[in-house]
Amino acid sequence: MLSLNEIKLGKVITINGEPYSVIRADHHKMGRGGAVLKTKLRNLISGSVLERTWQGNDRADEADVEKRKATFMYTDEQFANFMDSADYEQFAINLEELGGKEKFLKDGLEVTVLYFEGRPVAVELPVKAEYKVITAPPGVKGNTVGNVMKQIEIETGAQLNAPLFINEGDIIRVNTDTEEYVERVN
Repeated sequence: MLSLNEIKLGKVITINGEPYSVIRADHHKMGRGGAVLKTKLRNLISGSVLERTWQGNDRADEADVEKRKATFMYTDEQFANFMDSADYEQFAINLEELGGKEKFLKDGLEVTVLYFEGRPVAVELPVKAEYKVITAPPGVKGNTVGNVMKQIEIETGAQLNAPLFINEGDIIRVNTDTEEYVERVN
């Protein structure tokens, strides 16, 4: 059983027999009242999002999930295909179950797959990964006052904001959790 302080971002808990991943957790302490934890939870099986408030002595059951390393191979119309790094078994996860993470999957990317009751239900990407910039409009001279960003596209097709000095062909590091540019590698 997890207490209020142990329910954090990334934890997987069980509600009504189904696994939920904590995607947001905000602690609030009110004057004389007890602590309140407002959470946003994603169902790892259906993908639905649930908001729940925890108070005082509320507890949550930690889900019995197994984590295994796998390598991303390719996507088709409906599924993302992976290969288990331990036994080289291939398996597929429905794109809808990835919760938007599919836009950062590239060939050969090492990921962590969460298994619930023997079935793969979610994928954890590395927090930071490197991608090649495919399209980047040229920076306009005179637009350098302040923190000016431009829209770029990386090799997976994802679009994100990056500084003006990023050009096509550059390799950049991206935070896959916040979907933000981190730094240029080369």
